[in-house]
Amino acid sequence: MIDFKQYIVEKIMEKTTLEKAQVEECIEIPKDEKMGDYAFTCFKLAKIFHKAPNIIAQEIYEKLDVQNDELIDKVEIVGGYINFFMNQIYFIKSVFEQGDFGIENSYTVGNNKNIVIDYSSPNIAKPFHIGHLRTTVIGGALYNIYKYLGYNVTGVNHLGDYGTQFGKLIEGYKRWKDEYLIEEKPIDELTKIYIRINKLCEEDENVLQACRDNFKKLEEGDEYCLEIWKKFKELSLKEFQRVYDLLGSKFDSWNGESFYSDKMDEVIEKLQQSGKLIKSEGAEIVEIGEETAPCIIRKSNGSTTYATRDLAAILYRARTYNYDKAIYVTSYEQILHFKQVFTVAQLLGLEEKYIKGLEHVPYGMVRLDSGKMSTREGTIVKLEDLLIEAISRARKIIEEKNPQLPNKDEIAKRVGLGAVIFNDLSNNRMKDEIFNWDEVLNFQGETGPYIQYIYVRTKSVLEKAGNPELNCSKINFEYIKDKDTMQIAKLLYQFKNILIQVTEKEEPSILSRYLIDLSQAYSSFYNNNKVLVEEEEIRNARLYVTKVVGEVLKTGAELLGMQMPDRM
Repeated sequence: MIDFKQYIVEKIMEKTTLEKAQVEECIEIPKDEKMGDYAFTCFKLAKIFHKAPNIIAQEIYEKLDVQNDELIDKVEIVGGYINFFMNQIYFIKSVFEQGDFGIENSYTVGNNKNIVIDYSSPNIAKPFHIGHLRTTVIGGALYNIYKYLGYNVTGVNHLGDYGTQFGKLIEGYKRWKDEYLIEEKPIDELTKIYIRINKLCEEDENVLQACRDNFKKLEEGDEYCLEIWKKFKELSLKEFQRVYDLLGSKFDSWNGESFYSDKMDEVIEKLQQSGKLIKSEGAEIVEIGEETAPCIIRKSNGSTTYATRDLAAILYRARTYNYDKAIYVTSYEQILHFKQVFTVAQLLGLEEKYIKGLEHVPYGMVRLDSGKMSTREGTIVKLEDLLIEAISRARKIIEEKNPQLPNKDEIAKRVGLGAVIFNDLSNNRMKDEIFNWDEVLNFQGETGPYIQYIYVRTKSVLEKAGNPELNCSKINFEYIKDKDTMQIAKLLYQFKNILIQVTEKEEPSILSRYLIDLSQAYSSFYNNNKVLVEEEEIRNARLYVTKVVGEVLKTGAELLGMQMPDRM
C-alpha cells in the first residue's frame, strides 16, 4: 500500500534542505477534516530558518508543484500550517485495493523476532478473582497482536505455585484438614484455611515461624510437604482452566515459580561472583541505590524470594527463547519489584540485548464499590462468577431485544464475555477500573456490544444482498467518493499502524479506541448512504465498503480476545 505520509515527506524534502527525520516530525493528521488529510507544521522550523512559521509555510508552499499530481488534490496554507488534501478517489481506491485486513493475513513487521509475554499467573490454592482479569486479557491481547504482526511469541503462565504462602497453607492443612471439604470445593475451602492461618500468624509468632519452616522443607524436597503442595496445585489448575476456557485464553508454557526451584543456585552463585551480594541481618541482599529498597535474594532462614525466582526465570528465558523482548504484565503494585529485579539482572552476565529487552507492563486495579479486594481478608469476587453473570445479563438483554433470535445461549456467551473483555481493554491500562454493569453491557455506548452490533449489521446487509461475490477490481470507486467513505478509508489505512502503536506502547486500548471509531464511521456511512439500491454498480461499491469494514471489525475484535456473533 502507498505510504501517503512518506509521499508528502518526499515532496517537501525535494523543495527544502531539511532531513527526512525533520520533515517526518512536522507531519500531523488534523483532527478537523477541513484542515486536510495531512498537515505540515512549520513551528518547529522557526529556530532552524530564523523566520516566522507562517513565512516558512508560505515559502515552501510556493515551491510545491501539485497541479498534475494524481495523489494530491490540493494544498492550502493556514498560518504556520501547510494542509494537504489527498485525491479522494485515488486514496480510497488504493486503500481498498491494497489493504490486507483479514485475521488470516498477518503482517511481517516482527520479522520473526522473539517475544516472551508473562501474564495471568494466578496463585495456586487461591481464588482466580476479578483482579486477575486485567493481566489475563491485556497479556492475551498483546500476545495476539504481536503474533499477527509477525513476531515469534511465547505466552507464559508463571503460576504462583511457590513461596511462603504455601508454608502457611501446609500448616493450616495439617491443623484443620478434617474440618473442610477440600475435595468438593478446593479453592473455596483452601481460601478459608488461608484466611484462618493468617489470622493465627498475626496472633502467634511461633505459628508464623512454623509456616516459614514448612516452606523451607518444601524447598528442600520434604516428601510430606511436596505431596500436599502437589495436591493443592492439581485441584487449583482444574478450577483455573474453567475460567481460561470461558475467556479463550491459551498459553505456551505453564512453568510457574516452582519450575525454577533447582535453578536458583546459579543465580546466587553469579551474584556472589559479582561481589554485590551482601549479608544484612542474616539475609542476603543486593543494594539497588539510595532511593530504592534493596533486593532480597535469600531470607535469614535460607529460603528464596519472588525476586530470586524471577531472576532464574530471566536466565532460563534468555537461553530457551533467545528473546528480543520479555514482557511482564502485572499490576502497578509491582513496579518496585521489577525495578529491583531488572537492576539485579544486569549482574547475571547476560548479553546486553536480554537486559534491554526486559519490560514491565503495569496496569491499574479493578475496583468495586466496596474497594480493593484481598484474599487475606476474604473480600474477593471470583472471576468465574463475574463471567457467568455477564453471560446471564447478556442473555436477558437479548431476550428483551430479540426474543425470536435463534441460538441465544451462544450469542449471549459471546456478547457477555466480549463486553467484559472490551471494557477492560477500552481504557488506558494504567487507570484503575471501577466495574459497572450498566456501562459494560450498554449496546449504544462505546462498548464491546456496540462493536458487535455494528459487525452484525454489516453481516445482515450482505445477507440481504444475497452475499454476492465482490471483486475489488470490478468496483467503480466513483460511486464511493463521499466523505463518509473517505473517513472509513482513512481508518482502514491506519489499521496496520494502529497495531504497531499497540506494541510500541504495550497499550491495547489504542486498538479498542480504533474499533469504536471505525464502528461509528460505518454507522454514519450506513445512515447517509442507502446500500441496497437498485443500481448494481452503486450497490456493489457500497457493499464492498460494508464487507471490508466487517472484516476489520472482526479481525480487531479477535485480536483483543473477543468472539463476534453473526446475529444479535
